[in-house]
Amino acid sequence: MEQNSEDINYKEAYETEALQARQFAASLEKSQSKIEALEYELKQLRGMLSGKKPERFVVSNKNEDAPTLFDVPVIEELTPAQVKVISYEKTIAKKQVSKHQGRNSFPEGLRREEIIINPSAIDISFAKKIGEDITEVLSYTPAELFVKRIIRTKYQDLTTGIIHQEGAAARGFERSKVDITIPAQLLVSKYVDHLPLDRQIKMFARLGLTLSNSSINNWINAAGYYLSPLYDKHKELVLNSNYLHAYETTIKVMDSDKKGSTHQGYYWVYQSSINKLVLFEYQKGRGREGPREMLKYFSGYLQTDGYQAYELFDKKEGIVLIHCMAHARRKFVEALPNDKLRSEHALSEMQKLYVIERYIQDNTLTGEAKKNYRIQNAKPILAALKVWMIQAYSEVLPNSIIGKALHYNLQRWDRLSVYADTALLNIDNNPVENSIRPVALGRKNYLFAGNHVAAQRAAMFYSLLATCKNYNINPYDWFCDVLDRINDHHINKIEELLPQNWRLSKSTSI
Repeated sequence: MEQNSEDINYKEAYETEALQARQFAASLEKSQSKIEALEYELKQLRGMLSGKKPERFVVSNKNEDAPTLFDVPVIEELTPAQVKVISYEKTIAKKQVSKHQGRNSFPEGLRREEIIINPSAIDISFAKKIGEDITEVLSYTPAELFVKRIIRTKYQDLTTGIIHQEGAAARGFERSKVDITIPAQLLVSKYVDHLPLDRQIKMFARLGLTLSNSSINNWINAAGYYLSPLYDKHKELVLNSNYLHAYETTIKVMDSDKKGSTHQGYYWVYQSSINKLVLFEYQKGRGREGPREMLKYFSGYLQTDGYQAYELFDKKEGIVLIHCMAHARRKFVEALPNDKLRSEHALSEMQKLYVIERYIQDNTLTGEAKKNYRIQNAKPILAALKVWMIQAYSEVLPNSIIGKALHYNLQRWDRLSVYADTALLNIDNNPVENSIRPVALGRKNYLFAGNHVAAQRAAMFYSLLATCKNYNINPYDWFCDVLDRINDHHINKIEELLPQNWRLSKSTSI
């Protein structure tokens, strides 16, 4: 039976309206996602302007009796089915009661200057001392500049007429009118204490000495020249490690082609967390050419934050690319305003992984014990969380903030989970990120490097000083000793002067 024209027109109108409704719904969904993205960007910009980057996550529990991060006594019972935060009670050794009554005493290594006050009402030559009261107060003397006068005497043997005189002692800065203590102080003040050179010049002026920029730059250049072989050996040792963290950070460099403007350069930082060695290298850009050249002979585990420039190593033979749980976690922190329920669940599960790592650290688990503990406790959480994320991703808008957080993690989850099968690897990239903090502080103070050569020289200083910090070495003592010795040190034994092998020379006066 043929349909009349009215039925056909009604059907067409219905289909047209249905199509328009679907198009409107799709447009509305797209607009909603765009609004969420713009609101998120606005929030990020406000956070950057205020200097706040909150990432701390605290699980919200309506039940006041629910366990908090350090309430549960053991963690061995951890299973994927658990929803509450798994934790344990950290045992803290009781401090021994000090016998000292009152304020803590000052370090024994400090010089003591005694002021003896005798009673004025008696002649002590006719008295017997029966005791004394001692009061110690901390005092300070401003830094002092002084001149060393090196006098080499000449003597003539009266019997032979021969003149005798000792040769000039070898000095680190033999052609300069300063010894190694001055450049050592300049370097530590700039790269450890983040004091720009112009401020240091003013500090020297208050001590009665006017220094020029050119003189200071010459001393720093000379220090860099002397330390270059040491940096090369340090670089070789870092790249021969079988496990590296990698990260990059910015540094502004004066651009000689554009007067008054700066170029955005990058420090690429590599850290062997096993040996606690840190390597900074300067590159003009953030492209993959830098790490490709640096790591062309590297073999082992390479842990990064997921930046695309490192993806080329995924297919390189001999390299296992792994990712950082801290960066993965951050995506869910950012998604909290968008989808609180799903974000909190993901963060709670990730928090369990970090509690496991804290337990391992506090109980000094190593080797097979550490590996087995991770396999038994962390791997089930990682597997269950992956299944949950796959399901959650099918339920959300892909372009929403929670959708992007889930997509980011799912893409990288296998690489994020590699650590749990080993005792060697870290859960995140935090060791190397902690090493770049001096650069971030330095940027706020001395603002930029003078040129590309100066930027690479700074990378050398940062490398050696970061390693000094990891080995609890006083950087001033290390600089003074090494700059004094390196001129006469045999190149085949240069490794002895690296921070991890260094021993203060008894013959060096600092």
